[in-house]
Amino acid sequence: MELYPAIDLRGGRCVRLLQGRFDAETVYSDDPVQTALRWQSEGARWLHVVDLDGARVGKPQHLHILDAMVDAVRIPIQFGGGIRAEHHLRKAFEAGAMRVVLGSVLITDPEFAERVFHEWGQRIVLGVDVREDKVAIRGWQEQTEVDALELIQRMAKLGARRVIVTDISRDGTLQGPNLPLLSRLVQEAGVPIIASGGVSSLDDLLALKETGVEGAIIGKALYTGSISLKEALEKVR
Repeated sequence: MELYPAIDLRGGRCVRLLQGRFDAETVYSDDPVQTALRWQSEGARWLHVVDLDGARVGKPQHLHILDAMVDAVRIPIQFGGGIRAEHHLRKAFEAGAMRVVLGSVLITDPEFAERVFHEWGQRIVLGVDVREDKVAIRGWQEQTEVDALELIQRMAKLGARRVIVTDISRDGTLQGPNLPLLSRLVQEAGVPIIASGGVSSLDDLLALKETGVEGAIIGKALYTGSISLKEALEKVR
């Protein structure tokens, strides 16, 4: 199981939100590039970078920081947030992203989804944000009645190769991941799943590994010191 330290960008800083709420922000660093270097030095093999401002306004706001991170670190970066058009996608790749996470635009525009899955293959990751098993879009601000499993299976038929599943109710809470949901998706979705939201301890990571997820994104637990990245990597590999 791969571990992805999360770097969430807002206003040029490294922050964490509680359950995706922009009025519940904690700033952990004014220097995201140094944060990227820190996680690399502790053994990370990937970074997961989210442009929160981009997700909110519908176009990337921090590609310059992505570019600076790519120049600074030797490990690949998975980047998402606000990428809802093909020219946004190309700019993210030009800035150095190895993978780009797309959510809203894939869900609302199946033709676009099929086209980018075909063109970019493994470099496109489907991001599915879930609240009570239903999908939320546009930076978690719009709730749909679409079932998460149904959506993933539909996107897999269009060419999705990998999915990040975020449980919004647990994101930033340190309350543990939604193991029943993730277990069901691993068994039935037909594509690799990366879990996001709620990880608080090494026990959580070991429980996630048991579900069969391909990877786990860790945010707040790293920044508060609840989890040591180096120790966690030793345990799950």
